[in-house]
Amino acid sequence: MSLSIGIVGLPNVGKSTLFNALTKAQNAESANYAFCTIEPNKAVVPVPDKRIEKLAELVSPQRVQHSTVDFVDIAGLVAGASKGEGLGNKFLANIRETQAILHVVRCFEDDDVVHVSGSVDPIRDIEVIETELILADVQVLENRLERMKKQLKGDKTLAPLIDASEKLLDHLGEGKLAATYPDLENEQVQAMLNELRLITAKNMIYCANVDEDGLGEDNDHVKQVMALAEERGCEFVKISAKMEEELVGLEDDEYQEFLDSYGVTEAGLDKIIRTGFHTLGLISYFTAGVKEVRAWTIHDGDKAPQAAGVIHTDFERGFIRAEVIGYDDYVRCGSEAKCKAEGVMRVEGKEYVVKDGDVVHFLFNV
Repeated sequence: MSLSIGIVGLPNVGKSTLFNALTKAQNAESANYAFCTIEPNKAVVPVPDKRIEKLAELVSPQRVQHSTVDFVDIAGLVAGASKGEGLGNKFLANIRETQAILHVVRCFEDDDVVHVSGSVDPIRDIEVIETELILADVQVLENRLERMKKQLKGDKTLAPLIDASEKLLDHLGEGKLAATYPDLENEQVQAMLNELRLITAKNMIYCANVDEDGLGEDNDHVKQVMALAEERGCEFVKISAKMEEELVGLEDDEYQEFLDSYGVTEAGLDKIIRTGFHTLGLISYFTAGVKEVRAWTIHDGDKAPQAAGVIHTDFERGFIRAEVIGYDDYVRCGSEAKCKAEGVMRVEGKEYVVKDGDVVHFLFNV
């Protein structure tokens, strides 16, 4: 399982700069003009996790494999994008493939960096983007409704689905995100969301992009975005994309020294990935052997067979039991053999809920 995050926002808010910083490489062209990103950029980024580094230090495996996050940098949207303005629906379709949306909002003043609307106003900018996302969802839902109504004569079971879809369409028509629909647990609504992958039903993370001076005390722009995120029950992060880009290629010691000089305790990449994991309810467990130490991404609450299935479907299908060592116990003992000797390795069955940081060995038979 891999977490997929789409980076969206108006042109020139720092999306491509952030993408460069997050992927630790100059993979997205950054320029001071609109639409410098003309194709969606994708990158698979390892999840920073000191626990897997510690396990690798103890086990000395042939290779180390981190969990990963897929970042998708979407070209800057503008008013009218849902109707083909700017770069249009081509890029809205890319957002549908992601699990979460990172909405980058400009929260700094700089006369040298052109703003597409002529001034910095984060709430207005958010409304522009979200209006286009809503209109795109309306179009998709209307098309699906039209098809269902034509099929209704031959399939009366579609009636409840049509009714639920019409109510959701009314909700979107009021300028509201699908994620705020009051009856999301409705079976028909869930079926429609799963089929259409509506953009505004996805988990939203608001990202305030500040200049280096804004990394300390929050300015008024940041406070506005933070308040909006809190009001909507969404996650919020503050980063300086420009500063993060400057960190690319630095050695670990230099990297940390740079962060310390700005009073920053956590890098932008770490913040966004941690927030993305939390937003989607994801955790990591580990497998540790001489061939490989690896992190695996699962949903918080997954039981042992489901967690095993992330490695291979045969592991879930033929699951027998799991041998589990807590991360802290593994590090304290220093090896699997010592964990066994001290009795801290547990044998768990099908009902065991895998915990974040568990070191697991699965036994299966197919």
